[in-house]
Amino acid sequence: MSMKTLTHASDTQLIHAFQERNANEALEVLINRYKDKIFSSILFLVKDKYLAEDLFQDVFIKVIDTLRNNKYSEEGKFLPWALRISHNLCVDYFRKVKRTPTIKTSDDRDIFETINVVEESSETKLIANQSHDRVRKMIDMLPDEQREVLVLRHFADLSFKEIADITNCSINTALGRMRYGLINLRKLMLEKQIAL
Repeated sequence: MSMKTLTHASDTQLIHAFQERNANEALEVLINRYKDKIFSSILFLVKDKYLAEDLFQDVFIKVIDTLRNNKYSEEGKFLPWALRISHNLCVDYFRKVKRTPTIKTSDDRDIFETINVVEESSETKLIANQSHDRVRKMIDMLPDEQREVLVLRHFADLSFKEIADITNCSINTALGRMRYGLINLRKLMLEKQIAL
């Protein structure tokens, strides 16, 4: 496959090209396709650029080893799988340094079965209208669980089911955290605008 063909190949085709023909170019295309989303999600969780870079390297070492050893079985779900690896490495890091892990598995009460899509899309516009640095600072002020769901939803484009799987909680819990995170983010944005 030429580089141009590889660029338009699906994730599954790229993985097979790497596994069957040891085509490093296919792996390069796959990594380039998702590196920004994966790095951003790690950075938002650990809040430290150098640590995020180290963890990012570890994620791709693990990804490459798994692909090389033909242990990858997530057909068509490369990004959620890679994000799950990155999330687990972040949690492992927090455990090692004896800090509170970024996730708690206790389920919230079954209040938010659905999220108001209109509200979410208006919040998405609000986020888009703020500068990246200001949004990062405001998201950093949110509780860990709310920050995590916001990052996985808005910056990694994952579904609530994928977020629930990655964070080991129910879909309703993920929806609840998202809702509270958006409410808190809106308050912070309004406060910052008033302060300007």
